[in-house]
Amino acid sequence: MFKGTPETVAQRRDEIVAACEQLYQTMSFKDITLKEISGVTSFSRPTIYNYFQTKEEIFLALFEREYDRWNEDLEKILSSDKAFSRTELAGQIAKSLERRTQLLRLLSMNNYDMEENSREELLASFKRAYGKSLMMFREILRKHVSGMSDAEIEQIMYVFFPFMFGIYPYAEVTAKQKDAMKEAEIDYKYQSIYEITYNCLIRLLKN
Repeated sequence: MFKGTPETVAQRRDEIVAACEQLYQTMSFKDITLKEISGVTSFSRPTIYNYFQTKEEIFLALFEREYDRWNEDLEKILSSDKAFSRTELAGQIAKSLERRTQLLRLLSMNNYDMEENSREELLASFKRAYGKSLMMFREILRKHVSGMSDAEIEQIMYVFFPFMFGIYPYAEVTAKQKDAMKEAEIDYKYQSIYEITYNCLIRLLKN
């Protein structure tokens, strides 16, 4: 690890993660390398090793950043003075995930590789951001859904959070995939991230 001030280390790590995020807009996880990342930063590839040992660690930091961004949205729902109905709450959470396409993409496509190929201290940092999402989701349900027991809240959480792994592949469908479905003569209605999330939450909250 590079020996510098905490501010310098954080700034350089942020630049590397931002470069990875930029590439991820147009490239796949498997095609992005440390060489590609160094090409859009001010650092050489050997310098990047001072901050991250693998590309998976860089992606894990991006993943953590995405949870932090979602946590900001969840915090707004949690701190709202408005008493949401169950239908309104489903809509609020669905909207928050609609803005987090990158989070859902990382979750559905690259979660295992990032966690498996990252150092434990970086994985623990990521898990803290993920854990905050769990905590705020739990508190949102406690605040806005009356008459729901802690056991029922836990059941909803451990249905919804695994469900999130599958949202992106169903909502972000390529033209090639659509053509294949048509050729296979499968009658399928495509839905947005919002629609998929909302429909799931409505059924969980009303039950």
